[in-house]
Amino acid sequence: MKKLLTSLLVPFMLTTNACNEPGKSPDVSKETNTPAIGTFGYDLQFLEKFDQVVVLKTADSEAQVIVSPKYQGKVFTSTAANLQGASFGWVNYKAFSAPVDAHMNAYGGENRLWLGPEGGRFSLYFKPDSKMVFENWKTPADIDTASWNVLQKNDQSVTLQKHMQLVNYTGTNLILTVDRTISILDKQQIKDRIGLAPDSSVRSIGYETVNVITNNSNIAWTEKTGMPCLWLLDMFKPSPGTVIVVPFNNANRDSFDLIATTNYFGEIAAERLKHNDSTLFFKADGQSRGKLGIKPGKAKPVAGSYDAAGKILTVILFDVEPGARYLNQEWNTSKPSFSGDAVNAYNDGPLADGSQMGPFYEIESVSPAAFLKPAESQTHHHAVFHFTGDEKGLDQIAQKLLGVNLQTIRQQF
Repeated sequence: MKKLLTSLLVPFMLTTNACNEPGKSPDVSKETNTPAIGTFGYDLQFLEKFDQVVVLKTADSEAQVIVSPKYQGKVFTSTAANLQGASFGWVNYKAFSAPVDAHMNAYGGENRLWLGPEGGRFSLYFKPDSKMVFENWKTPADIDTASWNVLQKNDQSVTLQKHMQLVNYTGTNLILTVDRTISILDKQQIKDRIGLAPDSSVRSIGYETVNVITNNSNIAWTEKTGMPCLWLLDMFKPSPGTVIVVPFNNANRDSFDLIATTNYFGEIAAERLKHNDSTLFFKADGQSRGKLGIKPGKAKPVAGSYDAAGKILTVILFDVEPGARYLNQEWNTSKPSFSGDAVNAYNDGPLADGSQMGPFYEIESVSPAAFLKPAESQTHHHAVFHFTGDEKGLDQIAQKLLGVNLQTIRQQF
């Protein structure tokens, strides 16, 4: 898998016209002869210092993905233009040399797998009977700091696995296995997934993840014991002009409060959140902390964002089961346990003390609650696509997948 040898890296780094092509950034520092920050080559060199990463690539090597076994099997970043291309994922460089954090170690990554629920009666992040406040919040090590095992890999795909034993807020001991396969998609596969052939002026990268949770306990997971869910979170780089786009179903023309949850961390300011009858727009500049969610009966299996400055269109496709029960993840036990959202979006921002983890923004998808008998499994699919290039070509994709044109997105904020 790991075939990015120095002999291949050097000629790519010496390319001089990268900044003139869509999705590419200046790739070489003339003084140090190393890739410039912001490029895929830079992030690859950085991450190789800490892990034997797996690099997935298409046959022409234009599209590439970095997967990290050591850091919980996450996709750290991807590119549509080889080593010189822009690196799409958010990598928190300072976290790799920082002391281990008692609550969460935010290494970054444009696709990571967590287990939910975060809060509520069946929380995996708070000890039984503890108060749900930040001081008591702790991300389980298996999805925070522990390494995952590689079961198999080739140039286009890798499968990782982690056996876990977790105790939820009710005191139930959950014994489980998570299997995760990440596969990069070629141009034909991207066309098949999105139902459209991108214009020749557009560069693209797409990969899909198949995430499977198996109950290895000797008891069934029920409303009495509690159960986990699969939770996929994608961390990307914000900009002043980035807007998250979340389509939703509203055939009955219900009021917006029956469609979206907008107060996870306090109500999102009106100037940062807009919507019409079918689409939600959320400012993703990394300057104001806020999170929202769409209820499973209203959620569509797609969300995305557009960075007008970088001309980067990001689209996420995932499973949604409108009739299923989704776990409440809020930090309280007063809300019904199965009143959760199916898709979420988060914009990072300064905390009350002025400190900030990012900046970054997230688009997330969640599986239904895993009501599993012993040895039963549940699967959740989540795919990530980035498109960059001429806005005319990007506009076709935005209208097809998100149901809105780029001009409408740009005009929101």
